[in-house]
Amino acid sequence: MWEAQFGDFANVAQVIIDQFIASGETKWGRMSGLTLLLPHGYEGQGPEHSSARLERFLELCADHNLQVVNLTTPAQVFHALRRQLHRRFRKPLVVMSPKSLLRHKRAVSAVAEFTEGTFQPVIPDAGAGDRATRVLLVSGKFAYALQEAREAAGREDIAIVRVEQLHPFPADELTATLARHPRAADVRWVQEEPENMGAWRHVRDALDAVLPAGAALTLVARPAAASPATGYYAMHQAQEKQLFDRSIGEASAASPSARRRVREPRERGENKGVGR
Repeated sequence: MWEAQFGDFANVAQVIIDQFIASGETKWGRMSGLTLLLPHGYEGQGPEHSSARLERFLELCADHNLQVVNLTTPAQVFHALRRQLHRRFRKPLVVMSPKSLLRHKRAVSAVAEFTEGTFQPVIPDAGAGDRATRVLLVSGKFAYALQEAREAAGREDIAIVRVEQLHPFPADELTATLARHPRAADVRWVQEEPENMGAWRHVRDALDAVLPAGAALTLVARPAAASPATGYYAMHQAQEKQLFDRSIGEASAASPSARRRVREPRERGENKGVGR
């Protein structure tokens, strides 16, 4: 295992990641079980303490060469590391989980989740059910902030679904999760990162394939930017409030350059094997 103090510090190891980790099995037939722990998440501490450049790792993914996860509970971390050892094959594992979850009051797991549970590529929203008319898909710690904003707004018609594994993309699990919310025609991918960063450009086509018939997919993200994050805390808070308003409130979700997609009815079994 290799851990960066902040995920951004993997930048100086990019040559090693590109040359040996992402492509080593394809070039030399050598499997690797290396785990990279890259704390990733927006805390208002500036560009060098915010982003592990999630988009870079996802761009390197193909042919099942990497596993990329953004985990939100202690049990999820436990099971991700446990399966890394117990599998009969070796694949590099990239873990994006910020340090703030070490002390977050909601980031807890019951003992049974360790002893009886297993890794969940997708964590459904158990409370929303068929009442939900909107589904927010989010990966990582921002899910907790969205939960608090939803409670403050009293919105019981919004489901928050955590996508814990970004690659390989959990198409089957996400299809089953979206089916729990048959009234939800409004599906939004919500991320902390600017729209030209983060997971959006990697997952949007895969999301199209699992989108329920008649549902519309939109993006909620910070505007495209050259820098990963602002270094001014008041601006960080203002940007975060805009994300809450566009996710939880009635304001339009899409930024001017974000596409709005509507899924047409599809043949049964069309998305079999997508991203697996």
